[in-house]
Amino acid sequence: MKKTVLSLALALVFGATATATEPIDGEKKEIKTEASTITWKAYKVGGGHEGTVDLKSGHLEFNGKKLTGGEFVVDMPTIVTTDVEGDMKGKLEGHLKSDDFFAVENNKTSTLKITSVKPFNDQSYTVTGDLTIKGITKPITFVISLFESKATATLKVDRAKYDIKYKSGSFFENLGDKIIYDEFDLVVDLAY
Repeated sequence: MKKTVLSLALALVFGATATATEPIDGEKKEIKTEASTITWKAYKVGGGHEGTVDLKSGHLEFNGKKLTGGEFVVDMPTIVTTDVEGDMKGKLEGHLKSDDFFAVENNKTSTLKITSVKPFNDQSYTVTGDLTIKGITKPITFVISLFESKATATLKVDRAKYDIKYKSGSFFENLGDKIIYDEFDLVVDLAY
C-alpha cells in the first residue's frame, strides 16, 4: 500500500512538472499597436512616396516557440505620407483615401489572416495569408522574422489585384512617365 501511495505521489509530482514545462498549445500573443509600425512605399517613374498607416489590432499564434498563425487589422483612415509637407501632403493623403486608391470612407480597415506557416530557419518563416483591401481578398506570401518579442516582415503588394486602377499600367495604356507602378511595399515592425 505504501509503495502504491508513493508511486502515485511521484507520478503526480513528475507528471505536473512535465506538463508545466511543455509548450502551450495555441498561445495567442496580442500585438502592442502603439509600439508597432507599418511603413508603406509606393513607386512611380522618377520617384515615389512613402508614409505610414496604423495597426488597429492584431495577434500572433504560437505552438511553443513556433509561429502557427495570426491576424491583423489595419486602420485605413490613418494613412499618411512622410516624405512631403504642406499642401502637397494634404492633397496626396486625401487622394490616397479617395476612391482612386483605398476608398477609406467605405473601407475603414484592411486585414491579413495567416493561413499557412513554414519554417524558413530558426527565426524566420515563409507565411501565406489572405490579404483583404477594399473588400477584395487575395493570397499573399512573404517572410516574417521573429526575435525575442518582435516580428518584422516586408510585403510586396500588387494594387491591381485590389482594383486600385489610378495611373496603373495594368489598366491603362500610354501613361508614359505618369505611370504609378502596381507594386508597393509594406515594411512591418511588430512588438508583442
